[in-house]
Amino acid sequence: MDFQPIERIELAELAWRHERCRVLLQKHLPAAAGLLAFSPLTLYYLAGTLATGALWLPLDGPAVLLIRRGVERARLESSLPFILPFRSYADFPRLLAEVGAPLPARPATVAAEMGGLSWNLGALLTTRLVDYEFVSGDAVLAKTRSVKSAWELNKMRLAGSRHEKTLCELLPAVIHAGMSERDIAHKIWEGFFSLGHCGLLRMNAFGEEVFMGHVAAGDSANYPSRYNGPVGLRGEHPAVPFMGYAGKIWKKHEPLACDTGFCLEGYQTDKTQVYWSGTRKSIPAAIAAAHDFCVEVQAVAAAQFKPGAIPSHIYAQSLDMADKAGFSAGFMALSYNKVPFLGHGIGLAIDEYPVLANGFDEPLELGMVLALEPKMGIPDVGMVGVENTFEVTETGGVCLTGKSFEIICVEG
Repeated sequence: MDFQPIERIELAELAWRHERCRVLLQKHLPAAAGLLAFSPLTLYYLAGTLATGALWLPLDGPAVLLIRRGVERARLESSLPFILPFRSYADFPRLLAEVGAPLPARPATVAAEMGGLSWNLGALLTTRLVDYEFVSGDAVLAKTRSVKSAWELNKMRLAGSRHEKTLCELLPAVIHAGMSERDIAHKIWEGFFSLGHCGLLRMNAFGEEVFMGHVAAGDSANYPSRYNGPVGLRGEHPAVPFMGYAGKIWKKHEPLACDTGFCLEGYQTDKTQVYWSGTRKSIPAAIAAAHDFCVEVQAVAAAQFKPGAIPSHIYAQSLDMADKAGFSAGFMALSYNKVPFLGHGIGLAIDEYPVLANGFDEPLELGMVLALEPKMGIPDVGMVGVENTFEVTETGGVCLTGKSFEIICVEG
């Protein structure tokens, strides 16, 4: 049968990613002779197909994709010349040697994507490839993916524009006070799907899941959360704490926080839009001031999204601004939900490197993309603030998810 791939990442694009990974590998793990990647998302990044297996990226020689199942699909979608089936990790030395990309002679050090393997599979790997010292290559992979190519940026820019259109144009016309969080979530989905959202969001952190995002009316936004983000929510159910609760109704003169992700062909943008059920004049001054402060923090931080800026310094500055303005208590959520960051990298996963937080002291680079999310929890009211996705450029952050950051008033 003569199938054609929906899209194929060109070999030159993959080679750019491989070379960036090799440079970082030599910088951070100079003893490693190459890297073994395992997670399907990393294999997509390095090979162009969402595979189940492993990818060997030697310092010298071609990258080799090793597949447990789906070799035919991988060969259809990936432009890599070497895509091989395997049954056991013990097959790796022979298969890699046959295509001219051998594992190093034992004993040797190999970087491995340790977050991409379960504990039992990791243990199995070490028993099949004895005399190799495996060191974590996860940080190298995270830093590799943090800088987006022109090809990736084009996808993220398009995703951002569609994200904005849904939340700022389509949604306000179809929601109103009296609707449940769940009903509002479904209206978001209708808009997202109409503009090409693939219906799936991905995260890197082990065990983390997300489904569309959070829809939180009023005090739902301060509901105790186990999710590593400032917006709380009741969610569908304790077993599925995503989207919105059918039993929570958006009331008149109440904020609604919609923190959602838009995914286009694997690449994601993050945006939070706050709505108010009533006229702009009906927004209490304290709520308007809290939101305006978050918009100010976003502007100050985004202006620094240039090559060389230090993420931890931007985060520290935001805390200082909150302290001086008297907003520390609610900044980045109330006490039990408060998070120790201002934003995060984003791309194939929502939670990518770098993070705007303490300890992230390596400078920003041209082509990084970060979600910036200053928010304010207000007791007995809910949450206001913003989140938008920004590209790091020579002149500062360029917003991919819109230029208007005010609360949208829905008067119906």
